[in-house]
Amino acid sequence: MGKLKPEDIALNNKIAHRIKELRIKADPNQKRFAENNDLERQTLNRWESVNDNRGVSIHTISKFCRMVNISLKEFFASDSFKNQ
Repeated sequence: MGKLKPEDIALNNKIAHRIKELRIKADPNQKRFAENNDLERQTLNRWESVNDNRGVSIHTISKFCRMVNISLKEFFASDSFKNQ
Protein backbone atom coordinates (compact mmCIF):
# COMPACT_ATOMS: atom_id res chain seq x y z
CA MET A 1 0.00 0.00 0.00
CA GLY A 2 1.30 3.44 -0.88
CA LYS A 3 1.85 6.26 1.56
CA LEU A 4 -1.35 7.97 2.65
CA LYS A 5 -1.92 11.60 1.78
CA PRO A 6 -2.38 14.05 4.67
CA GLU A 7 -6.07 14.45 3.84
CA ASP A 8 -6.55 10.66 3.97
CA ILE A 9 -4.87 10.51 7.37
CA ALA A 10 -7.06 13.39 8.57
CA LEU A 11 -10.22 11.57 7.43
CA ASN A 12 -9.09 8.33 9.11
CA ASN A 13 -8.53 10.28 12.34
CA LYS A 14 -11.97 11.90 12.15
CA ILE A 15 -13.60 8.52 11.66
CA ALA A 16 -11.66 7.02 14.59
CA HIS A 17 -12.63 9.94 16.84
CA ARG A 18 -16.29 9.66 15.78
CA ILE A 19 -16.36 5.93 16.51
CA LYS A 20 -14.85 6.54 19.94
CA GLU A 21 -17.23 9.43 20.65
CA LEU A 22 -20.30 7.35 19.79
CA ARG A 23 -19.02 4.26 21.59
CA ILE A 24 -18.45 6.27 24.78
CA LYS A 25 -22.01 7.59 24.57
CA ALA A 26 -23.27 4.01 24.24
CA ASP A 27 -20.93 2.58 26.90
CA PRO A 28 -17.84 4.26 28.37
CA ASN A 29 -16.30 0.84 29.02
CA GLN A 30 -14.62 -0.34 25.81
CA LYS A 31 -14.31 -3.97 26.95
CA ARG A 32 -17.97 -4.19 27.94
CA PHE A 33 -19.11 -2.51 24.69
CA ALA A 34 -17.07 -5.03 22.68
CA GLU A 35 -18.43 -7.99 24.65
CA ASN A 36 -22.02 -6.77 24.34
CA ASN A 37 -21.60 -6.49 20.57
CA ASP A 38 -19.80 -9.80 20.03
CA LEU A 39 -16.62 -8.01 19.03
CA GLU A 40 -12.98 -8.43 20.02
CA ARG A 41 -11.86 -5.54 22.22
CA GLN A 42 -8.65 -5.30 20.15
CA THR A 43 -10.72 -4.83 16.99
CA LEU A 44 -12.68 -2.01 18.60
CA ASN A 45 -9.43 -0.50 19.87
CA ARG A 46 -8.05 -0.53 16.31
CA TRP A 47 -11.20 1.18 14.99
CA GLU A 48 -10.74 3.93 17.59
CA SER A 49 -7.00 4.29 17.03
CA VAL A 50 -5.63 7.31 15.21
CA ASN A 51 -2.30 5.48 14.91
CA ASP A 52 -3.72 2.80 12.61
CA ASN A 53 -3.13 4.05 9.06
CA ARG A 54 -5.29 1.30 7.55
CA GLY A 55 -8.45 3.08 8.63
CA VAL A 56 -11.79 1.29 8.55
CA SER A 57 -13.98 0.33 5.62
CA ILE A 58 -17.44 1.69 4.97
CA HIS A 59 -18.70 -1.81 5.82
CA THR A 60 -17.07 -1.56 9.25
CA ILE A 61 -18.57 1.88 9.81
CA SER A 62 -21.97 0.53 8.81
CA LYS A 63 -21.59 -2.40 11.22
CA PHE A 64 -20.61 -0.01 14.01
CA CYS A 65 -23.61 2.20 13.22
CA ARG A 66 -25.92 -0.77 13.70
CA MET A 67 -24.25 -1.40 17.09
CA VAL A 68 -25.08 2.12 18.28
CA ASN A 69 -28.42 2.33 16.45
CA ILE A 70 -27.69 5.18 14.08
CA SER A 71 -27.59 5.52 10.30
CA LEU A 72 -24.51 6.14 8.20
CA LYS A 73 -25.95 9.56 7.47
CA GLU A 74 -26.07 10.31 11.21
CA PHE A 75 -22.50 9.03 11.62
CA PHE A 76 -21.19 11.47 9.02
CA ALA A 77 -23.50 14.33 10.07
CA SER A 78 -21.01 15.28 12.78
CA ASP A 79 -19.47 18.75 12.51
CA SER A 80 -16.04 17.11 12.26
CA PHE A 81 -16.95 15.92 8.74
CA LYS A 82 -18.05 19.31 7.43
CA ASN A 83 -16.01 20.55 4.47
CA GLN A 84 -14.83 17.05 3.54
